[in-house]
Amino acid sequence: MSKRIVVALGGNALGSNLPEQMEAVRGTAAAIADLIVAGNEVVIVHGNGPQVGMIADAVAELTRSDPEKYVPVPLSVCGAMSQGYIGYDLQNALREELLNRGVEKGVSTVLTQIEVDPDDPAFQNPTKPIGPFYTEEQAREIMAENPEMVFVEDSGRGWRRVVASPEPKKIVEADSILNLLDNEFIVIACGGGGIPVVRDYNNKGCYKGVAAVIDKDMGGELLAEDCGADVLFLLTAVEHVAINFGKPDQQELEELTADEAERLADEGQFGKGSMEPKVRAAIKFARSRKGRTCIIGALDKAAETMAGLSGTRICG
Repeated sequence: MSKRIVVALGGNALGSNLPEQMEAVRGTAAAIADLIVAGNEVVIVHGNGPQVGMIADAVAELTRSDPEKYVPVPLSVCGAMSQGYIGYDLQNALREELLNRGVEKGVSTVLTQIEVDPDDPAFQNPTKPIGPFYTEEQAREIMAENPEMVFVEDSGRGWRRVVASPEPKKIVEADSILNLLDNEFIVIACGGGGIPVVRDYNNKGCYKGVAAVIDKDMGGELLAEDCGADVLFLLTAVEHVAINFGKPDQQELEELTADEAERLADEGQFGKGSMEPKVRAAIKFARSRKGRTCIIGALDKAAETMAGLSGTRICG
């Protein structure tokens, strides 16, 4: 039976530079095309952690080289840039993959803003990793030169910069996304979780960007609710959610209720900057309406996971 699926891709699955990304999106497009050819409506959300960090680092280096000529670029603008170039590569790769299979469907990227609360406590406690991995020595050198930046160790993979990750409240372009879906477009939206914005009541309540990154799984969850999705599909580098991850007694999980998943998350079973945000998004979606399911699984096994042969399912 056909389903409306929101598929959330990790930024790390898209490579860390342009050549890597162009290669990576081909495999990503093939996995998503499998879902579309099976008759499902698909909306795509992607991460941008490595990409927005790369853009921010490149712009900062340019500013340092000639401060009078090159002005600093806000993180929200870096996020918008990443949505544009990732969406460009992804929609073209997906369109090509579908044409190769004899399927003609429109694919469109929507530059998406998401309203956040300016008083969200996340602004006082940055936790969202962006950019490349560094050694501890490199990270401490950067922090010494840039006291406003915060770096932390990330699940044994190295050190990464972390920024505020406020809760998404409202998708500004929701109506545009729904219009495209109603006209049978495949939509790429909420890239990087969406560009975080707040209301500027000194300017008629218009939106302005803030220095933060919304978790793409939480942005995807909000989008899934707004567009009436049946399934939220969080694709990552591993086949299952696991407890005691990386330890001799590691246990892979195949099916959980939202209550069971919440208990394990509260116990600290999942990495703060990696798996826990996915599980929290899954819990929220599973509880949003009866019959909704969130699936967490590996990108290269998307079709098998959707068929119930792999992955972790979290239900209300």
